[in-house]
Amino acid sequence: MTKFLLSVHVLAAIIAIGPVTVAASMFPPAARRALAAPDDHRATGTVALLHRICQVYATFGVVVPVFGLATGSAMGVLGDTWLITSIVLTVLAAAVLMALVLPRQSTLAEGRGSRETTVQLAMFTGVFNLLWATVTVLMIVRPGSTTGA
Repeated sequence: MTKFLLSVHVLAAIIAIGPVTVAASMFPPAARRALAAPDDHRATGTVALLHRICQVYATFGVVVPVFGLATGSAMGVLGDTWLITSIVLTVLAAAVLMALVLPRQSTLAEGRGSRETTVQLAMFTGVFNLLWATVTVLMIVRPGSTTGA
């Protein structure tokens, strides 16, 4: 059962979190192009599409920590420092996405933002991506693990 849970956890992370990080990273420059040319329907359409990708995959991304906790429980590592740190960073990443990234994307997708909004969004997106990269490294290295590098 542990192998199944771990497989679903890893696949969900790749399928859900990957698109969010890529689309979120592409959003600020696309929004700047749309702000520079508000009559360019292709630019505004790209912004709307990237925002929708982030929303949908962020919703699906809930599967990642659910199966991560189930896997950790099955492996008996829920009390390990690396996993607790990963859980805290995952909660922070989710909070950054929900409270700071998606609302600014919505503002820009609705045509109400400014260049300053895109700068803030780029910064928060970078923080979100850095948090997920750190969680990924912790999941691979697992400090103190007998199977870690």
